[in-house]
Amino acid sequence: MAYEWKFNPRPYTDEEAKTLLKDVISPETSDWHYNKHHKGYVAALNNIEKGLESADRSGANGNYSEFGELKRRTTWNHAGALLHDVYWANLGGNGNADSNLEVVKAIVDNFGSLDAWKEDFKAAAFAAKLSGWGVLVFDQLYSGRLLNVLVDEHHYGAIWGGIPLIACDVFEHAYYHKDGPGRASYIDNFLSNLDWNRINEAYKKYAK
Repeated sequence: MAYEWKFNPRPYTDEEAKTLLKDVISPETSDWHYNKHHKGYVAALNNIEKGLESADRSGANGNYSEFGELKRRTTWNHAGALLHDVYWANLGGNGNADSNLEVVKAIVDNFGSLDAWKEDFKAAAFAAKLSGWGVLVFDQLYSGRLLNVLVDEHHYGAIWGGIPLIACDVFEHAYYHKDGPGRASYIDNFLSNLDWNRINEAYKKYAK
């Protein structure tokens, strides 16, 4: 029986998102991005699971095989679904980072200050390809540090064992409807809309 991947709810309703996220993305983008793009990655994962049930593993090879392509698209869609879960959970706040929060203390320890972290995060997100992400990860399996990583598409540049805590989607569809080519403005608005309490809860749950 094929595993069923779940399309996870956002921590606010679609109607609430129109107001909570309006400074970051347009109401139309919020709807399309979540209910079309994000949902599409989950639907693709479930189609892949069904395909893998009957795929011919004996025909797998390094050039082309149905099994190989299904496996290859698993990582694309899995990363797309997971990073969007983080993205939506990050948003909907006022951007104010309480210095007493554990995650903020860890950021200051690793980057020197919150402003230094923001400068590095923004540069990473801005430097990603036209389809990519800027991600703050906890490097659990190697250094134990917080790192800002540049991820092209959904997975090129991702770190093994890196737990994503903050994920900024910089695919053009995320911001063009509101900001056009103004990726820098979009990233600034993203940082100003972070819900640091939810980020802190994720840090305490997964990174400590």
